[in-house]
Amino acid sequence: MKNNQILLGGNGQTQVILDIAMANRHGLIAGATGTGKTVSLQVLAEGFSQAGVPVFMADVKGDLSGIAAPGKVNDKIQERISRIGIEDFSPRPFPVVFWDIFARQGHPVRATVSEMGPLLLSTLLELNDTQTGVLYSAFKIADDEGLLLLDLKDLQSLLRWMGDNRKALGHYGHLSSASLGAIQRRLLVLEEQGAEGFFGEPALQLDDLMHVDFSGQGVISILDATELIQRSPRLYAAFLLWLLSELFENLPEVGDQEKPKLVLFFDEAHLLFKRAPKALLDTIEQVVRLIRSKGVGVFFISQSPLDLPDTVSAQLGCRIQHALRAFTPKEKKAVKVVAQTFRPNPAIDTEKAITELGTGEALVSVLDKKGAPTPVERILICPPRSQIGPMDEQKRLEIIERSPLRGKYEQELDRESAYELLQVRAQKEAALRQASVAPKRTSRGSSRQSIGEAFLKSAARSVGRQIGRQLIRGIMGSLLGRR
Repeated sequence: MKNNQILLGGNGQTQVILDIAMANRHGLIAGATGTGKTVSLQVLAEGFSQAGVPVFMADVKGDLSGIAAPGKVNDKIQERISRIGIEDFSPRPFPVVFWDIFARQGHPVRATVSEMGPLLLSTLLELNDTQTGVLYSAFKIADDEGLLLLDLKDLQSLLRWMGDNRKALGHYGHLSSASLGAIQRRLLVLEEQGAEGFFGEPALQLDDLMHVDFSGQGVISILDATELIQRSPRLYAAFLLWLLSELFENLPEVGDQEKPKLVLFFDEAHLLFKRAPKALLDTIEQVVRLIRSKGVGVFFISQSPLDLPDTVSAQLGCRIQHALRAFTPKEKKAVKVVAQTFRPNPAIDTEKAITELGTGEALVSVLDKKGAPTPVERILICPPRSQIGPMDEQKRLEIIERSPLRGKYEQELDRESAYELLQVRAQKEAALRQASVAPKRTSRGSSRQSIGEAFLKSAARSVGRQIGRQLIRGIMGSLLGRR
């Protein structure tokens, strides 16, 4: 990597270089299992880090932690270095921060229910249209009255309160008890999948994903998703989409720059789009298209480019295609379609090459300085300078202990939110009912307040204070202006 360029690989005659200024045009790394996608991802992450660009990546197989340790040069790697024509290759580690939703392999990652918003949450819970409408009403009620939904017990409390007050809330639409009950049951399932620890505070701050170290290298944030993707792949997808939404809503417009402010790598990208409703797909397409102006680049990693919607795939400037297997008619048709996504090179039969690529080989096309795709090239991908595969567990723990973020997220907070406020409201309503049946003890015409009137005015003041803090939501339902 030099002059804000990342050497992706070569073939003896040609080297393919990614101009970092084009990284916010996004990218794709695709290929069958075992063909070298992880190494391509690692090479890109190293290049961005060395250029001073922070990186966030999801580690779904548990083999990316080696980026924090220097690699080793053997005969096979030395041969590849020579064939590609790499100069001054030397093994080295890169600065890393480890994260883990379950707080076992890194710093805890949390988001509040309010921040997640109704669009992503309804997709996560796999609600039907009627249930989704009720959930939107729940968020509207909470937002109108300033009831913060921080964790799952806040949302459960709100749903119970809505069920008890359905008639009074009629202006929010039909809140059927069946739909409320179905949502509550889905929340219980979500809790069993481990989501209870994810929803809460302190919530992840975007700034903590955008650090550079003392030498000017971009810090690589690695989310350990090995357990998450097994227990709840939909929560994994919802978290990545929430992160994308948060960056889009909160980062300022910067236009085209010499290098991005942040680059994201989303592995198992098909999960982001699988069974997603059209409203969410349209929103994702819009965010991917517009987030480049915020200085954010997104690289999707999947087995096939066809896992991504056409509207998203069309926006990806850098394409790294590893081998695909084609045995069935459907697979052969997919290979033909994938070949057509590359700008042709007269020297290469792209469709044929896709099935012939060896491990560590790829068909690659990038954007030139004018933003036009380059003709496809068949190359060997550069070897990473860091360790391939997971690092020693003890060294990993030492990095977590030395992290500058150590202690910031470990202690969970439980401040006043919907659960506590609705408890207070229930107590006031109970006292009001009791006062209304008690005998009146004041004389006629007295200006002194009854107990019931006092509670009623207190409740009104409380609601008034909450309404004064109404919340505003963005394109994916996430909160605006919280940073």
